[in-house]
Amino acid sequence: MTGVKRVRTHRAASPWLFLLPGLGTVAAFNLYPFLTTLHKAFTDARTLAPGHWVGLRNFRELLEDEQFWVALRNSGLYVVLVVPFTVLLPLLLALLVRKRIPGVAFFRSAFYTPVVASVVVVALIWEWMLDDRGLVNAVLRVLGAGPVSFLGDEWLLLFSAMALTVWKGLGYYMIIYLAALANVPRELHEAAAVDGAGSLRRFTAVTVPAVRSTMVLVGALSSVAAFKVFSEVYLLAGPTGGPAGQDTTLVMLLQRTGTGLNGRVGYSSAISLIVFAVALVLMLLVLRADRRDGQDGQELQSRPGGPEPKGGRA
Repeated sequence: MTGVKRVRTHRAASPWLFLLPGLGTVAAFNLYPFLTTLHKAFTDARTLAPGHWVGLRNFRELLEDEQFWVALRNSGLYVVLVVPFTVLLPLLLALLVRKRIPGVAFFRSAFYTPVVASVVVVALIWEWMLDDRGLVNAVLRVLGAGPVSFLGDEWLLLFSAMALTVWKGLGYYMIIYLAALANVPRELHEAAAVDGAGSLRRFTAVTVPAVRSTMVLVGALSSVAAFKVFSEVYLLAGPTGGPAGQDTTLVMLLQRTGTGLNGRVGYSSAISLIVFAVALVLMLLVLRADRRDGQDGQELQSRPGGPEPKGGRA
């Protein structure tokens, strides 16, 4: 019996032995930094000083910080304006490049190239193109439209950074959609075509429902990435965050206040908790919307006679 108990004990412990390296890595590089940040958010810690417990003072100061509200506005606008494009445009691009036409492999590679390129290199190229003496303004001068200060205007700079983010992410999300579209049965499109549905009708009635879960995944990933944007805006706007700091994002504000010999680690930790909380809420909202749509679809399919056509009963 002792041998049987020993075997059972080893069998129960074996999975944990395999999981131990991964769990240790997660605890050391994810859980511990998160708990440390959570603690420092309630202190006045600085780079070279551990600080003392101050309670909610950092969060009260955030509410009175005008720069924080500017950064929150910019990060929120990034989500609202970038996410719809990163959800829809890669899907349309995937539908285009999956067609069997000559040279489509070249276009697939071309669309994916910005993904593997360094964001620093890409941002420098865009900065050169959007400069007052850059390529875009040179074309505008030829057309008689005059130079446009893309990098000197508060809103044009922010919109330029958004365009850079959308352009760089197109290829990545296109690959995700291509994998999802490969699992859509061709018979569904053929049946819709036989019923007289056009290309737009087949897209809305067949393609979109078939890849809806993938669209939710892309929406969740792009929402969090857009809210935590840093590199694109930082490289185009500079460390100061554009004119008068009006293009600063939350992560840029976090980096600015928490680094350096006199960096306010406690204050920046409070900002990082705000970023984490908002990103978590965005994820939950997207998943909740997906679950609600799924439940509505199941209820519609469970009705006697199936879903009623939009045109009503004959």
